[in-house]
Amino acid sequence: MARPRVHDDALRTRLLEVTSEVIAAEGEGAVTVRGVAAAAGTSASAVYALFGSREALVAEVSAEGFRRFGQRLAAVPRTADPGADLLALGLAYRDSALAAPHFYRVMFERAVAPAGRHGPSTEHATFGVLRDAVARTLGPDAPAARAQDAALALWGLVHGLVSLDLAGLAPGNDAARAARYRAALEAAGPALLG
Repeated sequence: MARPRVHDDALRTRLLEVTSEVIAAEGEGAVTVRGVAAAAGTSASAVYALFGSREALVAEVSAEGFRRFGQRLAAVPRTADPGADLLALGLAYRDSALAAPHFYRVMFERAVAPAGRHGPSTEHATFGVLRDAVARTLGPDAPAARAQDAALALWGLVHGLVSLDLAGLAPGNDAARAARYRAALEAAGPALLG
């Protein structure tokens, strides 16, 4: 008979959730193995068994955030209308941030790099999805540098709007904020793509 698995994926996910909340609220330095374990209702040995070290746990929080973010972007269907696809990616960006605000803060506000990933975020696969969608919208003759620059400008727009929303600085209820966000993308997106 196989030995039961003591530390399962649910515990791993819970530890990542708790750690993301600590980092988002207090910074990476506030993460302790004991503190995270206690908040997750487990032992420090479980954290070490699942992640190996405090540093690996912190890096995995960022990797998990990017993984979840990437899944949201990948779920956006690719259609024959590149402009509509680009708008859908912008909406998925906001949905992802609102669904997992602690991970969003770790990824972008706290800038905790996933293990093995350093350098600008424009080198991450998730940015590549945006850059490719922009390139499709601009057409096959557009220079790669133009797609890169336009994607960076669009990212700045959505990131700024989402950050204001998460910080509670955008006025109105969620429906009003969502409508304003969409309207901003519909107005500024084409202008940025020129």
